[in-house]
Amino acid sequence: MPRTIIVPVDLSQQDAAARALVEARQYDPDGKLILLHVIPPVPNFVAAELPDDILRSRLVQVQKALRAFAQQAGVATEADVVIREGHPGREILGCADEVGADLIVMASHDPGWGDFLLGSAAAFVMRHAHCSVFVVRQHPGNSVAG
Repeated sequence: MPRTIIVPVDLSQQDAAARALVEARQYDPDGKLILLHVIPPVPNFVAAELPDDILRSRLVQVQKALRAFAQQAGVATEADVVIREGHPGREILGCADEVGADLIVMASHDPGWGDFLLGSAAAFVMRHAHCSVFVVRQHPGNSVAG
């Protein structure tokens, strides 16, 4: 039975997202694939000073970039592309709950002092997800599953 797999994509870390996508495809080659990018919200005090068209153009740019990523990864025709705005961890979990995801496969950057073991979004998702989460470390071959 095909599974629904969410692969969060940080467009500033496309190599890491591509590795996560490879892991997702190995897990279930026939699974329903959802590529998700979360746009962090613009603080209200900044958004109030920006013309509306700047925020709309940001969304259009992200849509184009995510579709280009899907095309380059060879999954453009089989993956759903979803863009949400908000706290990355919360939006990933919200999307997973809405679609009934079986698995979230996400990349995590090398930890800094503030992250301890995982990137903050990955750590948040692992702690609160209602489905399995597979975290792909930055360096191939070093993965942490939860």
